Amino acid sequence: MGRNKKRKRSPDHGRVVQFGPTLSFIEPGKSKGKPEQLPEQKPVQKPRNRDQIEAEDWTLVGKHGKKRKTDNYPTLVYAKLHTIRSAISISDLRDLALYCLADGTSPQWISVRHHFAVKKAVILCVPGLEQGMFDGSIVLDPLYNKNKRHDYFATTTVNQSPDDYLPVRLAPEKLCAPLKPLADIFDCLWPVKAPGNDKHSKLYSPLYAMLYSPIPKSLEEQHAEKNIKGPKLLDSSHWESQQTHVYKYIASRKDLIANNYKLHPAWFDSEEEKEIECRRREENKQTEEYGWVDTAIKKLEDGVVPESEIEDGSVTAGHTVLAVDCEMCMVEGDEHALTRISVVNWDGNVVMDELVKPERPIIDYLTELVPLGSAPMEGADAKTGSRYSGITQEKLEHINTSVSEIQGRLLEIISPRTILVGHSLNADLDALKMTHPFIIDTSLIYPHHRGQPLKNSLKWLAGKYLDREIQNGGASGHNSIEDSLACMDLLKMKCEKGPTWGTSEASSESIFKRLSRTSQKGAHDTDNGGLGKTGAIIDHGANEKAFAQVASTCIGCNSDSEVVDGVMRAALGDLDGGGVDLTWARLRELEAHRGWMGDDRSTVSKFLDDQAFSTKVADPSAKSLSAMVISAVSQISNIHSKLPPGTLFVVYTGNGDPRDLIRLNEMESTFRREYHQQKIHWEDLSVKWTDREGQALARAFKKARQGIGFATIT
Repeated sequence: MGRNKKRKRSPDHGRVVQFGPTLSFIEPGKSKGKPEQLPEQKPVQKPRNRDQIEAEDWTLVGKHGKKRKTDNYPTLVYAKLHTIRSAISISDLRDLALYCLADGTSPQWISVRHHFAVKKAVILCVPGLEQGMFDGSIVLDPLYNKNKRHDYFATTTVNQSPDDYLPVRLAPEKLCAPLKPLADIFDCLWPVKAPGNDKHSKLYSPLYAMLYSPIPKSLEEQHAEKNIKGPKLLDSSHWESQQTHVYKYIASRKDLIANNYKLHPAWFDSEEEKEIECRRREENKQTEEYGWVDTAIKKLEDGVVPESEIEDGSVTAGHTVLAVDCEMCMVEGDEHALTRISVVNWDGNVVMDELVKPERPIIDYLTELVPLGSAPMEGADAKTGSRYSGITQEKLEHINTSVSEIQGRLLEIISPRTILVGHSLNADLDALKMTHPFIIDTSLIYPHHRGQPLKNSLKWLAGKYLDREIQNGGASGHNSIEDSLACMDLLKMKCEKGPTWGTSEASSESIFKRLSRTSQKGAHDTDNGGLGKTGAIIDHGANEKAFAQVASTCIGCNSDSEVVDGVMRAALGDLDGGGVDLTWARLRELEAHRGWMGDDRSTVSKFLDDQAFSTKVADPSAKSLSAMVISAVSQISNIHSKLPPGTLFVVYTGNGDPRDLIRLNEMESTFRREYHQQKIHWEDLSVKWTDREGQALARAFKKARQGIGFATIT
């Protein structure tokens, strides 16, 4: 009854919903219950409110030249701010562009009216801009900072407040002079969180987060995955294989040190380095006197195979590849000792499978009943955390084979051209008391998606990539032959698929590749003859990085002014007819001026590496910084003024200030290397890492993740 009665519409029905004032707009000293009366807010985009749309609509010319009005101008609307509970991410900005231009899903943090009318997108990365420039904590204009300060961000509070993640309206009267032009382009500023791992204070690549996206899955695939327990088999149907030689995956000296491997003497070039390493091994009882052996390799060059000896199409490239897996038990002294070793060659044949009797009495066989079909443990270490060796007292009762005998047999079959493969092989080599320079570790070539020190277990990798269940032997525990074969097959798959297989790129793709599947007419299928949409990358340097290889246009630049010119050429059509559909570019002079490009950028992300700039800061004064900010803002304004109507324009910083994070990461790495690996006494450490440094690292990590972003439609 009464169901057919029409509801009365409120006077505000159909209006563009705008964001309201946040705590940032409450002036100090005023009651929090009575925020200042703000002037009437600007429309969210220009022209964006209903009146302006009616006055300045798009017009289409119909038959006989008659014009008719349309109401399909693309508009950004902040309609659901109450649903936002955390800062948006770089991937949210990326998905906004994919929603407007390709097959992306509708964003939850912002609404886009008539998104189909967005013609192009330009995404500009400007590292060096910071939140502190907008609240006055970073001095750009001394007079402005002296007379007033507006706290746009409440970063000092312990508990998160809405000011930490809600957009903030850019009011010209509240901005210092260098930043005022931004208020004429954008209506608000968004806090944008850079990707990272809070637990380990590790910052991930902001470039990767923007330029790569997860491969979209069908509804059927999504429903099917919900019913799968444990690791989901990776679909490789979309993958473009790139066959690589096996030696491409040999761990570097740096990787070996970082993962607790004992270095073979061949890694040390000078006699001085060899003497230092010799003394260290003597202190740690890792010399021949204590049963340790090194494979017979004098120098690394001995492992190089001449091209004349390599068969065409050979993946092993003349090398002998052996997969090794050991089982250990706990002996007196709470140390792990070798009790079984299995060695498998490239063809899957068992070269060695022997039980070994430890020198000291066993106090724990590390064998417990394991439920059949137990779920694999992602992130577990298959060696040091194992309780399923499968070794029992009965199995070793009549065994007299010693570790030294096993060493002798291994030294006979290992040559300078031999590569040893295993999962967390450092534990196996420690149990064997052996060093070898050429190692392939499957826990490294199939890295954990959250980065080190986390590692995927071998059981999890076998399930995900090989569709194989291992280590389900119940009371019999691990089978070292089975584990060796799994390692070898994972390596073979890596050689077949290519270097990025098994990394996060295996389940993601370049946004330009995704864009190319969208036809110019908007249909997400180019098989019917439609032309796919195009993209461009404009950046400093040669642009030879992996994410630039699939863009239809790549422009290398030597200055920010060249970047601006490149954006105009790409977006307006100097290079590609009517211009590309998506342009990504980066301004770097402000970043370089602030010294954000450290010498060891790999501690933050390999994608931050660039040789185009010096890392020295010429003049860190407020006056010099202000001039660089004015230049960057001017270039942003210049790009915006020349973009055609209906262009989505996104500006973001990528990350916050990474300098303290780089410095503290290097300190922690030095401490771990000296204290945990080299066993240097506390008093002799060059760096002492305490809880104080740990807290400083957490603060630096939080600061480095605090980026900002802006969005508008021209």
